Amino acid sequence: MQKDMIQEITKLVVEALQEEKEQPETNQQHFDADQGRANQQGARAKEVLQTETHPTKQRQDAEIKPVPLHVPADAGEDRLLMEEGAYLQYTPARVAVGRAGPRPRTSTLLQFRYDHAAAVDAVYGEVSQELLDKLDLFTVETKVEEKEMYIRRPDLGRRFSDASKEKIRQQCVHQPTVQIMASNGLSASAVNANLADVYLSLQQSLDNSNIQVGTSFYAHQGRVGLMDDVGEVLEPEVVVYLIGERPGLVSAESLSAYLCYKPRYGTIESDRMVISNIHQGGIPPIEAGAYIGTVIERMLKHQASGVTLIQKEG
Repeated sequence: MQKDMIQEITKLVVEALQEEKEQPETNQQHFDADQGRANQQGARAKEVLQTETHPTKQRQDAEIKPVPLHVPADAGEDRLLMEEGAYLQYTPARVAVGRAGPRPRTSTLLQFRYDHAAAVDAVYGEVSQELLDKLDLFTVETKVEEKEMYIRRPDLGRRFSDASKEKIRQQCVHQPTVQIMASNGLSASAVNANLADVYLSLQQSLDNSNIQVGTSFYAHQGRVGLMDDVGEVLEPEVVVYLIGERPGLVSAESLSAYLCYKPRYGTIESDRMVISNIHQGGIPPIEAGAYIGTVIERMLKHQASGVTLIQKEG
């Protein structure tokens, strides 16, 4: 590399560093301006390097023009296209959060850590016994012995313990039309926040349709496949499984409702149906309960669920 080129690159880099040091971060606006100048000088250094090492390019990169955003003539009142950042009101996702140099802003970082802590609490938390008593749900156990095993061994959460199977046989109605059960799954917070509204709304919906409901219960540390086990033990026509979803960094209180017509060992996943994102920022819990009732009516009418139900209705 030529000596004069090295000197020019070094000079540009040093100037950028000195300007950044002499002008402290009084606020984000000043910092972004400094960063912009540093980026421009860094780009200048890169341009010099590329031009010297690749003379045939003749600074082609410098001739590239940015392509403007094309807004259709018939966009009308589409504010997502017409107003910068307007899309933020339509999503809780972490977009356009800004930065402080190469790092996230303090407020963004603190919110991330808060949401991450809420997700951890959702997984390791417990469902309120007061809630279960209020809904008159007795508790049974899966083959999981402790939380860490539950996380590492999903298969153990898909089967009841022998003692729990016997308890279910003794306390539950055999061969009901609809069997409802609930579980913390991967979010006890979801159950604590939403189960009461979903469950009571679902019960009302089924009562209005004169559909028989069996004896509901709560399964501690259950996985989705547990509905096959209850299908074998009680032989209901439809199983409704209200379970806490794996928490994310937007919501740690999201509940899912899995439904299946006559689930048994060997049931394939395409025969299951799911209504997910049941929480205050998604599907309202009361509305979800009523909707689940209408889906159950369709399942009983066509004696099917999942893809098979869709094919029969089509």
